[in-house]
Amino acid sequence: MRKLLTSTLMTAKRLPRKLRWLFWNVDFERLHPSRDADAVIARIVEFGTIDDVRWALQHYGRDRIHSFFRDMGSPEVSDRTLAFWRAVFHSEYELWPRPA
Repeated sequence: MRKLLTSTLMTAKRLPRKLRWLFWNVDFERLHPSRDADAVIARIVEFGTIDDVRWALQHYGRDRIHSFFRDMGSPEVSDRTLAFWRAVFHSEYELWPRPA
C-alpha cells in the first residue's frame, strides 16, 4: 500500500494549493512536483509548517529528501535547518554541499 501511495503521489502534475503561500515569488501554477522537486523541498524544509513537511515526506519520501541534502543543497536552507535534518537522517558525518 505504501508503494502504491508514493507512486500515485509522484505522478501528480501540480502542487497542492495549501503550499501556494510558500512560493510567493514564483508562478505557482508553473511549478511541477517532479521537475522542480529540489526547489519545492528547499522551500518546504526551510519555511513550511509541520503539515507541509508531512506532505513532502509523503510525496517525496525520506530517501529523496535525504538525497536533496546530501547531493544538492540550496542557499535558501539555513544552518539551523541543516542541523535539524542532519539529526533526522543521522548524517552528522556526511559532507553536504552548501551552495552560495
